[in-house]
Amino acid sequence: MTLPALAALRGRFPGDAVEILGCPPIAALAVAGGLARRVRAIESRALTGFFAREGTWTKEAAEYFAGFELIISYLHDPEGIFQSNVSRCTGARFMAGPHRPDEALKEHAAVTLLRPLEALGIRGFEARPRLELPGAPERLAGRWLALHPGSGSARKNWPEAKWATLLGLLAGGTDWNFLLIGGEAEGTRCRRLAARLPRARVDLAENLPLVELAQKMRSCAAYIGHDSGITHLAAALDLPGLVLWGPTDETTWRPASEKLRLIPINCTGRKAAGYFRAS
Repeated sequence: MTLPALAALRGRFPGDAVEILGCPPIAALAVAGGLARRVRAIESRALTGFFAREGTWTKEAAEYFAGFELIISYLHDPEGIFQSNVSRCTGARFMAGPHRPDEALKEHAAVTLLRPLEALGIRGFEARPRLELPGAPERLAGRWLALHPGSGSARKNWPEAKWATLLGLLAGGTDWNFLLIGGEAEGTRCRRLAARLPRARVDLAENLPLVELAQKMRSCAAYIGHDSGITHLAAALDLPGLVLWGPTDETTWRPASEKLRLIPINCTGRKAAGYFRAS
């Protein structure tokens, strides 16, 4: 969701170095896409003092913040502790954005995260996340369909039995191959589903670094998934497909891509199952 904000900053300040203080495994996508120069881990022990009132830190940590002209923070900092401590190290302009979009505003999250940049004269930038990776996509034999049968919350997930039925129909009625995507949240779900499919037609992508996963996904022709970060990655890679959408507010959190069609589900599988039968 922050990719449009990073792209807008890159467009407004093309000659300046952009760095991200965040979660390296996730923010590595922005570096790979040319939107940031590097990432520093926000959970680093050297930065712990910045999150404590009247905290202390090393000279090196102070010099890190002193090296910037502009700092934009999307951290949850209701008492301004982080901002106050950083301001003790640097004269850089500090801008605080929302740590989480307010669903009551009925505004897409990417738009909300772009809004603070208007103070810098940044307006009119596209709110759709786009991730351009270097090099050409890998040429794969046959047609590949990427599927993420999980998410960070069980309440967002279509039942595993429904996924098994869908994969069986696809395997029996098409010549597609399947990139099954899973992480810690899915446990062994992807392995169980893969075991039902012809081995030669399945690539099991479990716990891959996001940049490596993105490279695999962009070689696929389409995508099916839930309300998840992987689905937003599919949108940023411009993949067409279907999203089995659960209880999350659609206006705020839907993937920002006209190529992804949302199918409402109640997590018993009835609505989506009817759609696939009809199609």
